[in-house]
Amino acid sequence: MEATEYFDQFSSRYRHYKGGDWCYEDGCVYRGLQLLFEATGDVRWNEHLHRLADTQIAADGTLAGYDPQDYNIDHILAGRILFPLSAETGDARYLAAAGHLAGQLRNHPRIKAGNYWHKKRYPHQVWLDGLYMGLPFQIEYGQAMGRPELIEDALRQFSTALALTADAGGLYVHGYDESRSQRWADPASGKSPAIWARAVGWLAMALVDALVILPNDTTKAELRERARSLLAEIIARQTQAALWMQVLDNPNLAGNYAETSASAMFAYALLRAARLELLQGEEAEAALSAGRHALAALLDTRLALDEQGITRLTGIVHVAGLGGFEGNYRDGTPGYYLTEPVVSDDAKGVGPLMMAYAESSLLPR
Repeated sequence: MEATEYFDQFSSRYRHYKGGDWCYEDGCVYRGLQLLFEATGDVRWNEHLHRLADTQIAADGTLAGYDPQDYNIDHILAGRILFPLSAETGDARYLAAAGHLAGQLRNHPRIKAGNYWHKKRYPHQVWLDGLYMGLPFQIEYGQAMGRPELIEDALRQFSTALALTADAGGLYVHGYDESRSQRWADPASGKSPAIWARAVGWLAMALVDALVILPNDTTKAELRERARSLLAEIIARQTQAALWMQVLDNPNLAGNYAETSASAMFAYALLRAARLELLQGEEAEAALSAGRHALAALLDTRLALDEQGITRLTGIVHVAGLGGFEGNYRDGTPGYYLTEPVVSDDAKGVGPLMMAYAESSLLPR
């Protein structure tokens, strides 16, 4: 099945991930649809986006099922589609909704170093996931509203988060606990103990999406260099099958496997970084090669028919996190990341695959 046919069928049968409540999983699909529409001009992607998103956004910008006082950074991600929808339609509800999300960020708790807590229920913690969930939106909102201080704050948060989660091998651990109270946190550094591929995927997409829409000036030179270094480390860990392992830095770990969502995220980040010149020269050529091979491998090996004859995107880890509550405590060890269920057609894999495909369609053949 052609990729576009799969995306169309998936979008046609897709229903909101959490029963209609505003959530980041829907946001992954919305971002994919938005980029497909921008890349191809094919109106079906925009029609799918409006069909799904418009039912969640009231006339006054209120978002279905959204409570800003949950202080959940995940809820911010889907807000990125509000800016192109506003530009397309002129409908005031989209920027009103963006204002509601920005209001959460205005009051969102932070660690002492200045980064947003991941969630109220995960206090004093910064996860790589949250950088993608919140910071590109904050930058885009700052641009839309003429609020440069929001952009500067987001860039500081990136730099601080990278410093707090850096691993000796050139990658970044999943999370950091300022309080050192979590069992998963190293008592000296506060870092979690493993390199989870999708967490690094969220980080790579966040850095690329932020940096390619901002001026390339000296104030961002260090962050751009760290982004380039991260992308080089990602390329170095691509397997012979052109994908990436669930526990990214330990390919020989018993039970480790090539995971779909992270591979799609890396393909997207590499292709976008090359196309929009975050990478240049030999770095860009390496990124284009790695991204194209990954996208081809995903389309060739991860689209499969289920028992009902429906094409699905397979090999997606359903969820992974840190901590939680007794009886379901996630200790963040390498082995933990191999215990979570692997599913098909999850939004966290399909959305990034759409995004990677959209990027590839904008490149010279």
